[in-house]
Amino acid sequence: MRKLIYIIPILILTHTSCEKYAPINSGLGQEDWTAESHGPNASPDYQTVFDQNKVHRLDIVIEPEYWEVMQSDLASLMSTNGFTDESPIYVPCQMFYNEKKWCDVGIRYKGNSSLKNAFSQGIGKLPLRIEMDHFENENPNISGQTFYGFRQLSLSSNFKDGSFMHEKVAPDLFREFGIPAAQTAFYRIYVDHGDGPIYFGLYTMVEVVFDSPMLNTQLGGNNGNCYKPDFLGARLNDPTAIDATYFPNKTNAGSDRSDIEELITRIISDTRLNDPTEWRSQLEEVIDMDLYLKYLAANTTIKNWDTYGRMTHNYYLYNNPITNKFNWIPWDNNEAFSDGPGGGGPGGPGGGGPGGPGGGGDMSPLEFDFSNIETMPLSSTGDVAWPMISYVYADPIYKLKYDTYIDEFISTVFTVNNVNTKFNSFHNMIQPYVTGNEGEIPGYTHLISASEFDQALTTLTLYVSTRIQEADAYTP
Repeated sequence: MRKLIYIIPILILTHTSCEKYAPINSGLGQEDWTAESHGPNASPDYQTVFDQNKVHRLDIVIEPEYWEVMQSDLASLMSTNGFTDESPIYVPCQMFYNEKKWCDVGIRYKGNSSLKNAFSQGIGKLPLRIEMDHFENENPNISGQTFYGFRQLSLSSNFKDGSFMHEKVAPDLFREFGIPAAQTAFYRIYVDHGDGPIYFGLYTMVEVVFDSPMLNTQLGGNNGNCYKPDFLGARLNDPTAIDATYFPNKTNAGSDRSDIEELITRIISDTRLNDPTEWRSQLEEVIDMDLYLKYLAANTTIKNWDTYGRMTHNYYLYNNPITNKFNWIPWDNNEAFSDGPGGGGPGGPGGGGPGGPGGGGDMSPLEFDFSNIETMPLSSTGDVAWPMISYVYADPIYKLKYDTYIDEFISTVFTVNNVNTKFNSFHNMIQPYVTGNEGEIPGYTHLISASEFDQALTTLTLYVSTRIQEADAYTP
């Protein structure tokens, strides 16, 4: 019943210059609409949306009645301990960028702990998701509307990151190492919900993995099955835990999940014990293992703990129709370059108390040799908690490739010069909008003090050299 409470006001869109008409061509009556900036067939303009050399500004206007709907819905979700199977509700907003206007854009809150913790502390800087054509049925004028070719975008609030750079730099490093990862850029977000624009803070804009641009540009096509594994299914250890809840298909909803079932069956096959060569051959028929091992090497090196191996979320599996193999895609990297909270945590999907089904008991980064990975809980088939690490690392051939990729990563991408140049450059670029005269304001920041921002840079730069030494000491 919760959704029914809010559906009536959402259906009536009566914004100035964004009136609802009978079905007509997209963009009619909207003076800022161009094929390149708003059109459904616009080519993704990465240079504009993800310009790496500037801090962008995005203004969002939400009518007071819709703002109230948005807050009431969030409060209802948070009353269930902050975790729910239902996503926060979308409301319409008007969006402004580079003196152009986009009408009736769908906007909602997103996130898990980043949303729950900020909400509980009364911080207004909350993560957001944008869907450009969400309300096209209510307003045919915006049918197929995009933001310079992007239909969906994610706004990370840089939660638990005093440097504001984890979500930005981690995907950059992944892509430099040949691992598909979302493009990112820095955005100042201003929201007007009735009393004038309020600076909500400096966010990181992240392209959405299952939106067409990323799949087309990095993986060659967008018509394969793109899954976002969650909760029990995300362990990839139980062929009985395969359904729409554990494996939502973001590109082809309604399709069967036989490809995922086949992947899991091959991962946990006992063939690995009596014929490792055959096990590897069968596994490599359905997943790009070289790409996965590169990811595993890079992800372990940057200490990105809030994902597979510790937590049951924050990655995608894309069944690439060009190769007929799954590609592993990292997601939500704000916990990278950190040692994590160190153990235990809130219960519920994706969080999990100690040893709970929703996550891991220990929330610290995995060691290079995975000596601290948990084997429990076992699946219904008796397989370990994280077989795509435990079983893969136990195979001598895969271990050698993993070790080799660590050496390659720290000698080509994760170097002191390359990484610290990024950290220093981005720090200087965003400083005016974090702690400077145009910086974040009380009630809309996760920083305790301005010095925290500068100290975070010092910590990161020291971390890089230390981590390289640790990686070098691990590899033979």
